[in-house]
Amino acid sequence: MNRLVSMVVAGLLMVADNPPSGNVIDEGRTKGVELTHSKIVISGDGARGGSSDGYVLKRPCWYEPGPDASEMLKTQEGLRAYWFRFTKNPTEEKFQQFLKQFEDRIGQPGRWWGPAYNAADPKGEACFASLDPFVFVPPGTTPPSGITIQELAEIARAALTVPEPTVKLNPDAKSYVNLPTWVWLEGIGEPRRSVTATIPGVMSATVVATLQDIKIDPGTTPDRAEVNESGCGTAGKPYVKGGTFSCGVRYLRSSIDQSREKYTLTVTTVWPVEVAGDVVPVQFAPVEVGTSRDLPVGEIQSNVRP
Repeated sequence: MNRLVSMVVAGLLMVADNPPSGNVIDEGRTKGVELTHSKIVISGDGARGGSSDGYVLKRPCWYEPGPDASEMLKTQEGLRAYWFRFTKNPTEEKFQQFLKQFEDRIGQPGRWWGPAYNAADPKGEACFASLDPFVFVPPGTTPPSGITIQELAEIARAALTVPEPTVKLNPDAKSYVNLPTWVWLEGIGEPRRSVTATIPGVMSATVVATLQDIKIDPGTTPDRAEVNESGCGTAGKPYVKGGTFSCGVRYLRSSIDQSREKYTLTVTTVWPVEVAGDVVPVQFAPVEVGTSRDLPVGEIQSNVRP
């Protein structure tokens, strides 16, 4: 049987027996992952309703454990109609020769592994095509390119999203030179997000992101704006009349000479990421997601009368 037909039958097997579930799809600037021909289930509040930082898997395709020898033979026998449809010059003799590779494994300990890939990565499909459609693996071993617990954690990391909050300012519509502009966030929700990637009955990995702090970019150089983050914490500091200014920006120059006569202020939330239970010795970079606001800054005018 030629490789093209083998790949088609392998794909039909995966779709019929284990339809992809728990996928995170690329939407807008959320990179995410799109698991194809995969048994991996993605779950958790961090897998939806937010934005990601575009984390990219180191390898866009891999092998996953599948059925044992008896189950595999039964499934392939059930795909007889597809085999005859996609095979060039099919005959009963050729079909029996195709089945023999599965019949020969009956009674042997181990499982058949099949390929899967991340369709959100442009290189995923080509990577998938480079793998063999079926690999028989003895128990307790992982084949070359077989998925590992670390790669499962990386898939969870790629699926991780965090809320994109609303930036609140005071003054809101327009600020003025030397006037403190208070900054805070709304809509963050729970400051902890998690994603679990699971191969049912085989292994599981969970990553957890916890909101640590925020960073303020005034949209200009230090000689034009002073940033104060001493009291920002994880959500900034809402304006309080008579309160101490400790989270925001004090602009030193008007924005009249800027593009559109405005500064673009950006607030970035920082979410360090850990693998729950320390199941793998891997360090992930924090998730950082920024939200921007345009802010015109004017000069305070005063009239001097005799």
